[in-house]
Amino acid sequence: MTAARDQIVETTCTLLEVQGYHATGLNQILKESGSPKGSLYYYFPGGKEELTTEALNRVGGIVLERIQANLAAVDDAADAVRGFIHHIAVNVEASGYTAGGPITTVAMETSATNERLRAACARIYESWQALFRDKLTAHGFTPERAEPLSALIIAALEGGIILCRTRRSPQPLHDIAEEVGRLIALG
Repeated sequence: MTAARDQIVETTCTLLEVQGYHATGLNQILKESGSPKGSLYYYFPGGKEELTTEALNRVGGIVLERIQANLAAVDDAADAVRGFIHHIAVNVEASGYTAGGPITTVAMETSATNERLRAACARIYESWQALFRDKLTAHGFTPERAEPLSALIIAALEGGIILCRTRRSPQPLHDIAEEVGRLIALG
């Protein structure tokens, strides 16, 4: 990947997270990335949709690596998930409540109108959910129990991020971390 292409994708990631898909324009991406106009269509001939898909995949992969590292660092599933959610709460607060949720933002804006972006968001959520499902299964949960519980974890995380951002408080995610941790510990 070239530095110019990478800068366009990084800028898009940031703008999607802060203002969403519809409010993010190609001219703004070019201006904030410092890229010449022709470079966007050179690297992304499919335009905004292709660029957004690339940005979603980039963010999704980064979060996937963070989930994987956090879950691998702690043996107990309840403690691992609890710790990861607390970590997200700290990051959302540290960002001034602008970070956390670019996948959710794009999914909510486009799932009914753009199949490519809906499918990209679905793949990302499934990859995240699979990590939680695998951790739960390794901790002794049956696959039938781990599947809905891992979906609950993703839903609680994403909903918690929205609550933190709108309330401008990390408390919703801290509360969710404790409740989900208790639920996992109960088996």
